[in-house]
Amino acid sequence: MAARNFFLSRYEKMGWKYKDVKLKQAIRINSINAKKTDVPERLRSLGIRLEKIPFLENGYWIRKSEFSLGATSEYLLGLYSIQEAAAQIPATLFTELKGKTVMDACSAPGGKTVQLADLMENTGAIIALDVKHRRLIALCNHLERCHVKNTIVYHMDARRVSQLKIRFDRILLDVPCSGNFVTDKDWFQKRTIKDVEKNAELQKRILKEAANVLKDDGEMVYATCSLEPEENELNIDWAIRNLGLQVEKISCHGEEALVKVNGKQLDSSIRHCRRIWPGQTQGFFVCKLKKRVCV
Repeated sequence: MAARNFFLSRYEKMGWKYKDVKLKQAIRINSINAKKTDVPERLRSLGIRLEKIPFLENGYWIRKSEFSLGATSEYLLGLYSIQEAAAQIPATLFTELKGKTVMDACSAPGGKTVQLADLMENTGAIIALDVKHRRLIALCNHLERCHVKNTIVYHMDARRVSQLKIRFDRILLDVPCSGNFVTDKDWFQKRTIKDVEKNAELQKRILKEAANVLKDDGEMVYATCSLEPEENELNIDWAIRNLGLQVEKISCHGEEALVKVNGKQLDSSIRHCRRIWPGQTQGFFVCKLKKRVCV
């Protein structure tokens, strides 16, 4: 109870008052595979009730289904992926992906990797990394089911990616994080502020390595499903001050990120990041970074 009160109190100080949230399952249409198929109409013919997600081009909420969305022939053919609505946002924030060399730093189980390949129309190359071998099985199965042809999978810690001696046009950092109470009913019993601080340090190390392999004109998208500022605004403030990165303006679901945390004033550009409080989606944080231009 003490941990729950601690976290809820800090959320309220950040401008959000706790409310129960029940997530709606979401899917994303894989547009390449579905070019000649009206996937929503096919699903409706099976008795599935869909609701278009207004802030996503290819996203739909499932309002009602009598069976598992992972058991349809449309799913097995790779016409759609099951992917939470907020998690569909990061890959859409890059300005251009076709023909690029892209790193998906913490890629398993592969929802965002497949989405990147879809946006790239299977051109260029995706280097997909994950540190946990068992998670790579799910990743590879996902890539195969969705007919992804442009991805190379490495069992590798993102903190060591410079060993590949590749510089990337685009980097997606959906980093390991503390998560949030929406997707884990026991979250308040499991988490302490020390866990949050430990994750924040890991994220900084991944950010630092990614900055080292990002091309001078490249783009990096950083995302977490954590609500904690240590893993979000404070990490981005650190990256601005220590890694020569700058925040880019983005247009997506969510509200301006915090520029003052626990009395500490952060770089004003952090307002361009997006903080998504639990409601229509799970809690989420996302921002886009580029290397600072020296003049």
